[in-house]
Amino acid sequence: MKIKITTIIGFLCALLISTACRKQTSVQQPSASPAPVAQDAPVGGVTQVGDKYFFRGTIASLSIEMQLLRDGERLTGTYFYPRIGKNITLTGTVDKDNNVTLNEADDSGKQTGVFKGKWQTAVDSPDPAIHEIEGKWSKPDGSKATEFVVMQQPYEFTGNVQVVAKVIKDANKQKLYSVNAEYPQIDGDSRFDGFNKEARALISKDVAAFKTSETTGDAAGPSDFPGENQTSTLDAGYDFHYASDSLISVAFTEGTYSRGAAHGNSLTAVINYDVKNGKKLALADLFKDKSKYLSVIASFCQKELKDRAKKPDAMVLEELIEPGAGARADNYRAWNITKKGLWITFDPYQVAAYAAGPQYILVPYAVLKDIIKPDGPIGNYASQ
Repeated sequence: MKIKITTIIGFLCALLISTACRKQTSVQQPSASPAPVAQDAPVGGVTQVGDKYFFRGTIASLSIEMQLLRDGERLTGTYFYPRIGKNITLTGTVDKDNNVTLNEADDSGKQTGVFKGKWQTAVDSPDPAIHEIEGKWSKPDGSKATEFVVMQQPYEFTGNVQVVAKVIKDANKQKLYSVNAEYPQIDGDSRFDGFNKEARALISKDVAAFKTSETTGDAAGPSDFPGENQTSTLDAGYDFHYASDSLISVAFTEGTYSRGAAHGNSLTAVINYDVKNGKKLALADLFKDKSKYLSVIASFCQKELKDRAKKPDAMVLEELIEPGAGARADNYRAWNITKKGLWITFDPYQVAAYAAGPQYILVPYAVLKDIIKPDGPIGNYASQ
């Protein structure tokens, strides 16, 4: 998506400081969308066995949450749309070639749709153990086929804990803007109240900044823009990179479009949260005092980016690598903790052309082990 320079500079600044879908309404409060119903005890009381997977993604531009239990080739579970919150039953199979078929059914048992896709390693994940399912959803007769993709969320919570997607949705026909923003809340344990507050505050602040940028200055009015370019939009979603009883790392992707622009833009905001100590982490919290952690991280990332720039048809731009990936804190504001290393996101235009999209680099813990704080949040990875 693209943004007019005069409109968006102030908005982006507000987003950076705070930190990849429309009826006119007053501002709605975040909806209390219910979490998926667990599929552990089917009719008959027989406990199912297998591995449980949590996914989130989209059908076309509509967000969905999916929970599956995989027992060999058998799949059972549910999915739902956060805006609606009603679970839809899923049953199906995954064959030896990882081809997935999932049939959905309504409360009466009538089939209402089918997912057909591929169970595979997630493309945009640093961890090969994280999977995604990509393919097409359609009506049972094959009509209304549309693309879907869901990526596994690495939940490792214990106890009766559920991640609930909250939604902020708003539109203003007079000011020509719309908002569709999601953020996570972890229910079932008060230890996560601090994280919930941080997530809610981040998205609420960014939504407010967007709306302010659209409602101040010259009033919106008729224009010669094509119909699809008439409305400014903010669409925000999230993915977890680490989620345990002690540590949470989540990335928010905020896509913005300013009416009349040729395309939109996206910005990444992150929360890395120490549950045990009840605080949001800064990058410096991970490393020994006086260690030159930014230099170590930047050196690794710049080498990786320069290697990418040498490849045919590369859209990583050599002239952007130093200003966009140099050892400065603002270049490394979008970082996430994973089990394999630090996952760094460079937003569009930071080190590459817009068409290249965000650039992701995993900095392995082996590169950082000498400077990781032994008793810090990722101290257990210092020996990797």
